[in-house]
Amino acid sequence: MKSKRLGVATGVLLMLAGCAQNQPRPVTAEIGSPKTRISCDVDVQPEDRVELEMVDTLMSRDLVYAALAQLQKHQQRNEEYWQRYGQLLAKTDDMDGARDVFTQMRDQCNSGEAYHGLGMIALKQGYLSEALTNFKEAVSRLPASASVRNDYGYALLLEGDFPEAQRNLRTSLELQNGSGAARQNLAVAYILAGNKQGLALLRDKYHFTDDEMAYAHSLADQMRK
Repeated sequence: MKSKRLGVATGVLLMLAGCAQNQPRPVTAEIGSPKTRISCDVDVQPEDRVELEMVDTLMSRDLVYAALAQLQKHQQRNEEYWQRYGQLLAKTDDMDGARDVFTQMRDQCNSGEAYHGLGMIALKQGYLSEALTNFKEAVSRLPASASVRNDYGYALLLEGDFPEAQRNLRTSLELQNGSGAARQNLAVAYILAGNKQGLALLRDKYHFTDDEMAYAHSLADQMRK
């Protein structure tokens, strides 16, 4: 499938997060080395949960290489493990490895997070059409995921579809009670669309500051170029 190339605007950070909401499936699929296998099981053992929470803590501190090393200490047989593994491969710039993980998750686990991951990889590599297709599918499977809605909204901004971008970013903002990456992205969407009512909402309901607004205008100017 041919995909549209784009120049991604700088300054707006997109986060990979969330968990798949599928039923338990004891399916495995080979990936990379024959010794490495993806599992689609959604059940996480208590001791594995502790390890995943440690990884999440490292990721929240932007210690992505340490988080990846922590994951590599013990390979788990659950989908959440592989979700994080794909995310961290992408964050450490191993795009081929990340795409392989998420492709296997998509094909074997039918995972919404797999489509989200593939969308993020396509966006980072500059393939907007491919990113939009994957994000749209991710939203259909994970409609209440704030991170999926945010990332789809951001891609729609790059596409120039301001109405749909605003709807998805507003959904993300409300799902996160006014916080998160969608806060800045929605301001940019309102500015680009000339939506003064939306900007007033951000100021009045979500206490958007003058500094935040100035930064949003700066990002909007970059995207216009």
